[in-house]
Amino acid sequence: MAQAQYTEENIRSLDWKEHIRMRPGMYIGKLGDGSSADDGIYILLKEVIDNCIDEFVMGAGKTIDISVQGDRVVVRDYGRGIPLGKVVDVVSKMNTGGKYDTRAFKKSVGLNGVGTKAVNALSSYFRVESNRDGQSKSAEFQTGELLNEELLEESSRRRGTKVTFTPDESIFKKYKYRNEYIERMLKNYVYLNPGLTILFNGEKFFSENGLKDLLEDNNSEGDLLYPIIHLKGEDIEVAMTHSRTQYSEEYHSFVNGQHTTQGGTHQSAFREAIVKTIRDFYGKNYDPSDIRKSIISAISIKVMEPVFESQTKTKLGSTDMGGGLPTVRTYINDFVGRQLDNYLHKNPETSEKLQRKIMQAERERKELSGIRKLAKERAKKASLHNKKLRDCRVHLGDMKSEARLQTTLFITEGDSASGSITKSRDVNTQAVFSLRGKPLNSYGMSKKIVYENEEFNLLQAALNIEDSLEDLRYNNIVIATDADVDGMHIRLLLITFFLQFFPELIKENHLYILQTPLFRVRNKKETIYCYSEEEKKEAIKKLSGKPEITRFKGLGEISPDEFKHFIGDDIRLEPVMLDKAMSIEELLAFYMGKNTPDRQEFIIENLKVEVDLVEENQL
Repeated sequence: MAQAQYTEENIRSLDWKEHIRMRPGMYIGKLGDGSSADDGIYILLKEVIDNCIDEFVMGAGKTIDISVQGDRVVVRDYGRGIPLGKVVDVVSKMNTGGKYDTRAFKKSVGLNGVGTKAVNALSSYFRVESNRDGQSKSAEFQTGELLNEELLEESSRRRGTKVTFTPDESIFKKYKYRNEYIERMLKNYVYLNPGLTILFNGEKFFSENGLKDLLEDNNSEGDLLYPIIHLKGEDIEVAMTHSRTQYSEEYHSFVNGQHTTQGGTHQSAFREAIVKTIRDFYGKNYDPSDIRKSIISAISIKVMEPVFESQTKTKLGSTDMGGGLPTVRTYINDFVGRQLDNYLHKNPETSEKLQRKIMQAERERKELSGIRKLAKERAKKASLHNKKLRDCRVHLGDMKSEARLQTTLFITEGDSASGSITKSRDVNTQAVFSLRGKPLNSYGMSKKIVYENEEFNLLQAALNIEDSLEDLRYNNIVIATDADVDGMHIRLLLITFFLQFFPELIKENHLYILQTPLFRVRNKKETIYCYSEEEKKEAIKKLSGKPEITRFKGLGEISPDEFKHFIGDDIRLEPVMLDKAMSIEELLAFYMGKNTPDRQEFIIENLKVEVDLVEENQL
């Protein structure tokens, strides 16, 4: 075989924007289309807002104005404003920024001088404007290239920085901002910064009680076993309670305002501190899993120059607090040990409820011990024989891989459908779990059924979520069923399973529905896949004449070659989200409980049209 030439001409240097555009995953994680909360377009927004938050933390600017209209994003703060002579540099020169000077930004969200540079490079349009000292300076860019730099001008506008950008469609394919994800991000910002006001498209976000508000907003009062315990120190804040209904552990952790969705040293220390403190308080050597079962909690700490395990800062790697303080582990253990112990002494009603909960968990664990052991053996055996799970090479916990946020488990039903996905998937990031028939309706059942039912037991094992989301193997869990009545029923049964036993998977935006095309419209030159009647009509007009029209009745009818289009770069995912107005128990009772006149009326009014449309499309 002839060797490729390797000369000086093969050596090239990329400038800052070329490198970001060529390797965006190194800077913003995955790209996506906006259907997932950690898709790139939200990271771009977050990077800009982080700078505004740093201004607030430094005591400059109590309000942030944000507008997202279509693909155009505008973020305006009322902080000190970028020093006018450095406006262009801070958004276009790598490793340039004020966060290296710890005198100005002691406990900043970001320290790497990359954030807004990545936004600039990955935007088809980017504009920055700074107002300070009665003057204004602005500059415009296109994909990182400077288009126009305005001269200094006199200005009466309030001080602060305004950034406008449009994510580049050549990088982010067919993207769409979802207000639900933006609102959740903004809520976290105000929970962590009491006194800060964020206005998003005119809607106000504000928090007085920090992490206590976070837990209250994410859970209905009826789901909580006892009033939220809220503890605050100079560099730490903690909120915790236990759920009446959910089984596994739920943690919301933050470092310097950054939502560490994959935890890290602070979250591990927090889990350890809770166990030690409660054991000491009751004088009982309770099992850690019994103490933490059903816990709903949040922790926020501030660290000098934190070290994260990835550019997107989803997992803390720091072991030291900095600034002369002890290690993260020691600091959290000391704080929780002192403050939680005091709280439990002062609130005997809460401590009694908590102890009863722990003892109940202990009884249930012992009752299930034999079943759990057998279930784990069955799961291991099934995995070894590759009967249910076709795994991928990368997992969410693999912090060295840029692809970890793209890890996906497709849950599908039937040999033909799972076969098509298995043959067409990306073996590095996409796994397939095959269901056998319709899953059991698990509404109202205890956790025991998860171990006794083979499908549920193996699914739990595949996801690695028996006790906590901390070791979740895949970032995206995608229900891939036929777009017919039976497929919708399977979706509902799987969603019921997750709501009943692992609701935090849905709360943390890990669960999706795969959207597959209903029609294929093609002629000799072009093929168009259509996801609705409207798209089909547009495709027929575009191709003109009499194109061939195929109706896909099920996933098994789609060949592996075609399936590559639907689970690759152009994948369409519909996130499963919770309605905060209704508790999980109320939600399950309404949809999966005994038939009631209310539900019958709801089905008649809301679902008949959808069912009729599906049946019509099958003809």
